[in-house]
Amino acid sequence: MVGKIRVVIADDSLIAREVIQKILETDVHIEVVGVARNGKEAVKMVSALRPDIVTLDLRMPVMDGFKAIEEIMAFNPTPILIITATAFEKKKEIVFEALALGALDIVDKPSPEMWGDFSRAGGELIRKIKTLSSVPVVTHLKGREKKLKKIVVPENIEKFKVIAVGASTGGPQAILHILSRFSEDFPAGIVIVQHIAAGFTERMVEWLDKKCKISVQLAKQGQKIISGQALVAPDGTHSIVEENGLIRLIKTSPVNGHRPSIDVLFSSVSSIYGSDSIGIILTGMGRDGVEGMKKIKNAGGRTIAQDEDSCVVFGMPKVTIDNVRVDKVISLDLIPNEIINILSKENNE
Repeated sequence: MVGKIRVVIADDSLIAREVIQKILETDVHIEVVGVARNGKEAVKMVSALRPDIVTLDLRMPVMDGFKAIEEIMAFNPTPILIITATAFEKKKEIVFEALALGALDIVDKPSPEMWGDFSRAGGELIRKIKTLSSVPVVTHLKGREKKLKKIVVPENIEKFKVIAVGASTGGPQAILHILSRFSEDFPAGIVIVQHIAAGFTERMVEWLDKKCKISVQLAKQGQKIISGQALVAPDGTHSIVEENGLIRLIKTSPVNGHRPSIDVLFSSVSSIYGSDSIGIILTGMGRDGVEGMKKIKNAGGRTIAQDEDSCVVFGMPKVTIDNVRVDKVISLDLIPNEIINILSKENNE
């Protein structure tokens, strides 16, 4: 690591600012170069100090976090990590709008009972800072993204398949990019594991469901996988697919440090659906999903990994590509059409 990671902190709470700063300063590789009380101050500090990363609350006076993200990403593109107490949000899924504006990830604020032990409270936060600070970001103007047309599904697709998706950092945006392309008559079921801080999965599901034509739901015990529906593994439990396409939720030990684990879900999909499965690894850090992708591949299923240029973090896809003979390594934009191509081709074979 060359030099320290330079951080600007923005939060209207004095206590929160102090706690976040003390947490970050427990790591010798991190330096807090600015502390802002609102979004307007944060925008000015980013312009003047050019930090490597910004931590930003969403609810602040003068200028809130949403407007600050717009300003920063439009004029001084910088990695942004949202740190917010979402327990107090009336519309909890709204935090994911921050990702649509250009923020990279979200974590919950350290709880008061953890404030006395900054090293314990800051493990995840410090890991996020170190990972995201080196992520290349681009100018992101509100509404600049091209409008992508919904994919027209050929009428001759009848063969039922299950698509298993795994993602981590940058995943909510990537998942939205894929699911929003599908119409409500999408001819396959989708199961998803998204690594995200505890307490955010349900909000993400609400956000995705509002943005997509297909139904996006939090997976429930005994729920059946059906076409035109995406089921997301809930916090703190592994999701397993059983006979007849039923979901089972279990609280066994974390796998690869995660619960839910992509490997656990993908392995069960390979066992039940075999060649009728498609495994997709999206942006994220870590190696969760590698063994599951191997099993889908060995069972005759198709495998897709997101390419480096379109990833927020090319961690999980890279280690998967290095260890599995993935069928396709393609950009996020191309994944929805590739899914339809697979479904169409194999239905006609």
